[in-house]
Amino acid sequence: MKSSYLESDVTLLLKDISGQVTPLPTKEREKLIQSGVHYCEMLPLEYKPTEKYMEAYQFALKSYAKTTAQAVCQVSEKVYSSIGDEFTTKEDDNNEIVIVSLARAGIPIGILMKRYLEKKYQKKVFHYSISIIRDRGIDENAIEYILKNHDPKTVRFVDGWIGKGAIQRELKSALEKYPMLNPTLAVLSDPANITELCGTHEDILIPSSCLNSTVSGLISRTFLRDDIISPTDFHGAVFYSELKDEDLSYEFIDAIEKHFDYNTTLADTTPSGFTGLSEVKEIAKHYDIDNINFIKPGIGEATRVLIRRVPWKLLVRPNSQDNPLLAHLLQLAKEKNVPVEEYDLKNYIACGIIKNMADV
Repeated sequence: MKSSYLESDVTLLLKDISGQVTPLPTKEREKLIQSGVHYCEMLPLEYKPTEKYMEAYQFALKSYAKTTAQAVCQVSEKVYSSIGDEFTTKEDDNNEIVIVSLARAGIPIGILMKRYLEKKYQKKVFHYSISIIRDRGIDENAIEYILKNHDPKTVRFVDGWIGKGAIQRELKSALEKYPMLNPTLAVLSDPANITELCGTHEDILIPSSCLNSTVSGLISRTFLRDDIISPTDFHGAVFYSELKDEDLSYEFIDAIEKHFDYNTTLADTTPSGFTGLSEVKEIAKHYDIDNINFIKPGIGEATRVLIRRVPWKLLVRPNSQDNPLLAHLLQLAKEKNVPVEEYDLKNYIACGIIKNMADV
């Protein structure tokens, strides 16, 4: 599938379904999701940022590019180390690293990791992006393609961040069929405390989480519906060619890459302490929420709630409403009239809660 990314940066193992799916307004889509239609069978209308919101994004990019770059360097070193000397030093066909990013939030992170590893270690780094969908699993056609072309021991799966860990659990479940593959997800930020392959366990602001397709190669989130995706197809996505004048994908890549520190050494990121899922269950109990899928913890997930879903509340840590990490979220909440409530968050700085449409 085409995107606005260079072919040298990523190969998208996706089916181009541009023009075949009509995007749905947020409220209509939310009602369908909550009535039982799976989110992967629809595409949302892309949120068009206001001028104020874009100012908040540009501030985030300028202010947190270095923090994001440090996390990229750290997780890249973790991935390199996890593959091991056997596969990164011997002079044969295994002298490679294969990054498989999860479309679409993982794509810019995969590109950054590929660039870091190639420059530092002078190794061939392949980067594919494939689809994984909660409750529907991973794109097995894409997995089979990768396994036909690469040693499974050199493959690592990459995403942007972990919220409460649903995609990590989905990945582990999906890869039970492929025991030769490592099911540990590598991410920049893991405030849920569930993976060692992370840049940090802090809930950091990754600027790419603030936008949709315009920071992700102009592609949609992934799509899976039987009338459009056949059993032999890759999962689908749309290429938004009409947004080419608004594309910021490489502005993001370049802003992060210039802060790479090639002298980065491994830090201890062993998970410890309170898990994100435990905290989510506490929030659900506090607000009497039956479905924990309505609770989206972490800066990245909260941003998605306010951009793509129908939000009920935005929770933030006490005394953090002046925290510049939250500027874009607070701007979104203001635009969409979403109540902002202080809550004693432990692992996270922010948490979005989706509105139960049965209450509307």
